[in-house]
Amino acid sequence: MKIEKADLSITLGVEEEFFLVDPDTRDMLADPDPQIFEHCQTRVGPHKVVPEFLRSQIETNTRVCRSVSGVRSSLRETRGLVIEAAERFGAEVLGASTHPFAKWTDQLTTPRQRYLDFEMTYQQAVRNFMVSGMHVHAGFGDKDARIRVMTALRRYLPVLLALSASSPFAQGRNTGYKSYRLCVVGALPRTSLPNALHSAADYEQLLATYQRMNFISDGSEIWWDIRPSQRYPTIELRICDLCTRLEDALCLVAWFACLVRRLLRQHYADELPEEPLTEIIAENRWVAQRYGVLAFLGGMAGSGRTDIADLVKQLIDNLSEEAEALGCEAELRHALDIVNYGSGADRQTDHYRLRLLEGDSEEQALRSVVDLILEDTRAGI
Repeated sequence: MKIEKADLSITLGVEEEFFLVDPDTRDMLADPDPQIFEHCQTRVGPHKVVPEFLRSQIETNTRVCRSVSGVRSSLRETRGLVIEAAERFGAEVLGASTHPFAKWTDQLTTPRQRYLDFEMTYQQAVRNFMVSGMHVHAGFGDKDARIRVMTALRRYLPVLLALSASSPFAQGRNTGYKSYRLCVVGALPRTSLPNALHSAADYEQLLATYQRMNFISDGSEIWWDIRPSQRYPTIELRICDLCTRLEDALCLVAWFACLVRRLLRQHYADELPEEPLTEIIAENRWVAQRYGVLAFLGGMAGSGRTDIADLVKQLIDNLSEEAEALGCEAELRHALDIVNYGSGADRQTDHYRLRLLEGDSEEQALRSVVDLILEDTRAGI
């Protein structure tokens, strides 16, 4: 079947959630100056800046982009905007999926009915919900194409998680996980991996069942690692931690875009690969969550386990045609740097151990980790 170029067009958009930090204590600001948000609203342009569940968080949404280079300029604008606004009104911006030592008992919920209802329903599971993430939207094809590609993408989610990992610490402890964020998110229902869906009708039937039983009001209350967006004609990648460095974030966007384009081509040619067992994808997900770029992942064909570094190299080769078409070869290959030199989680834990070896107390070492994250968040803006 001949595939026209228009069939493979992809739009992209990125949501990033940041913590607002006290410049002196390096702790999260439980009640930051509301002028931070007001300042952003007057200068946001085609993007969006919105509050999050905690008052100490701020979320940015880029404009709709038609290329990875467009996402690059957009992320520079959104990150630069919140950093400038925060510094103007007594805060700094921390780009990681957990704060190294902040306590949930000190936090305040944003006073919106949706968040108050959320806390009433989920209780302790959200009282300590001090996590931030990066969500990437890809718009392409029709509803059925998006569902089929979403299902085929599931096997790659562990690799994307490992490359993005930035949450090794929580409430003053080294958790032992590269992405502890997923442990927190997993306390909520309708999270983790979706089962294999093969058409828009499959998804709509599941959604209708949830609604008929009054479990949810709409699809925005399904928080899978990857899901159809409730508001936009997109598939939303949600598994990723918030990438501290801009270049790492762009790498994940490039990977998602290239994988979507490749799988979309296979969908049109009716050549999508056979679905692996959801249980094996879930096991790989946990291994990636625990070990990050040091993970050995199980083979999708039931074979043994493979070093994630070898998988990344293989996938870069397999996606070269897509990367060339999308103009993101450098961003795709940046994954090799993440594997070789570490993700945000690796930089944090390495820095923490170094500070302890050089005589810092645990408290001093954790404050120094915050300094590192703040510096990395500003890099490339």
